[in-house]
Amino acid sequence: MSVFVTYLQLGFLHICTPRAADHLTFLLALCAPYVLSDWRRVLALVTSFTIGHSLTLALATLGMVAFKPALIEALIPITIMVTALVNMRGASRVFTRRMPVLAAAPNALALSFGLIHGLGFSNYLRTLLGPNSRPVEELLAFNVGVELGQILIVAGILLVGAVLLGSLRVARRDWLLTTSGAALGIATVLLMQQLWP
Repeated sequence: MSVFVTYLQLGFLHICTPRAADHLTFLLALCAPYVLSDWRRVLALVTSFTIGHSLTLALATLGMVAFKPALIEALIPITIMVTALVNMRGASRVFTRRMPVLAAAPNALALSFGLIHGLGFSNYLRTLLGPNSRPVEELLAFNVGVELGQILIVAGILLVGAVLLGSLRVARRDWLLTTSGAALGIATVLLMQQLWP
């Protein structure tokens, strides 16, 4: 098996596992206000998030930025909490065709949160590579694997939402409040685990 395929699989499995509860929960909160027909808006948000985490994943893995891992691991749940709270605040403004966005500039917010999550991804990748390694191929493959996993997760969230909203007639407001509330609860637990291990 080639190095590229190996690290692609590692990236995919890193995001598609219960160990990635923080990143999975963020994607849930990010997608909560949207349904399948909003796929263009979701694509724009996820692309912004991807740009952010790809940038910091590369910079941190190549040793161009330094950070305290404990700080990043605490900031990731905070990004989830902020996203979920903004969703819940906007739930009263849910309309049939237009859902509330994360904030005045949702793509900028997704990009900035992506910067934080990319540093979190880099912790794992640098552990695999070792402290003195700076491989470009492995970095690219890992990032592609993460993106493939992320696309699968986002598609799954939108499809579950489509089934619940379409077939089971769940109200969009209820879907938004339930998913955002669940994300907020999980993020609170994750933050407490970081602050009081």
